[in-house]
Amino acid sequence: MPDRELPSLHALRAFEAAARLGSMSLAAQELHVTHGAVSRQVRALEEALGHPLFHRQGRGVEPTAAGRQLQESCQAAFAQLRDGWTRLRQAQAESALVLGCSGSVLARWVIPRLERLRHELPDLRLHLAAQEEPDALAGVDAALLLVTPPWPAAWQVHDLAPECIGPVLSPRHPDVERLRTLPAAALGEEPLLYTASRPQAWPDWARAMGLPPGSMRQAQALPHLYFLLEAAAAGLGVAITPQPLVADDLASGRLLAPWGFRDTGGRWVLATMRAGDARVEALATWIRNELAKQ
Repeated sequence: MPDRELPSLHALRAFEAAARLGSMSLAAQELHVTHGAVSRQVRALEEALGHPLFHRQGRGVEPTAAGRQLQESCQAAFAQLRDGWTRLRQAQAESALVLGCSGSVLARWVIPRLERLRHELPDLRLHLAAQEEPDALAGVDAALLLVTPPWPAAWQVHDLAPECIGPVLSPRHPDVERLRTLPAAALGEEPLLYTASRPQAWPDWARAMGLPPGSMRQAQALPHLYFLLEAAAAGLGVAITPQPLVADDLASGRLLAPWGFRDTGGRWVLATMRAGDARVEALATWIRNELAKQ
């Protein structure tokens, strides 16, 4: 059976650099290690081979016949690895980045900004996926999330902005003129709208306002934040929501936020399992800048 054992890749890299540059010191500089580290790696190869790989000439080195043969093999192998890696990186850059987010974030924040995103990041091919799975990164390259730390240690997380939430109501609300003049504490006497998936939103906001968390009377649950905000826009009650998801509604006057928004400890993040993906990093920077405008 042929011997399939290979020497250390670190040792081969050190040897190839020294052979190409004719110097242990220059190889050490290129590889950002010490002269001694390169010497030890080369010595380990020579001991494993049982034959010298270099003639020492003053401060320089010259490959022996065996060294020249190994140098040719290393250069060919490293060139093949570089070419393969380059092709993989190019294929990754050319493929679409699958971005997952909740249906509410997708409908109320991402889609209204898609045209600007495409204009400002023209090289980014983006595929959107409504992601309501418990595993936020299942089947996607990255996910735009509203989460509270800590998050899974395996995630690569780009922190984007604090999540600020607050109450909103419609100018069509039958009691809007009275409600908008009342202090935040008075909302405890009103029937409030909330989502079944996030019943803690009203208590979190009350706590951030310095009010008793149990003082908010949650009257009607909606199955989805999108439905919650549509109910509020129809004048059916006061809803609680992250500020960016209603920024456009507030600007147009479709919704009002008389009591403002408060940071409750949640974060907007772009999470991924793909460390070092330049597309994710570019998207994170773009989203961070967009959120900062609101």
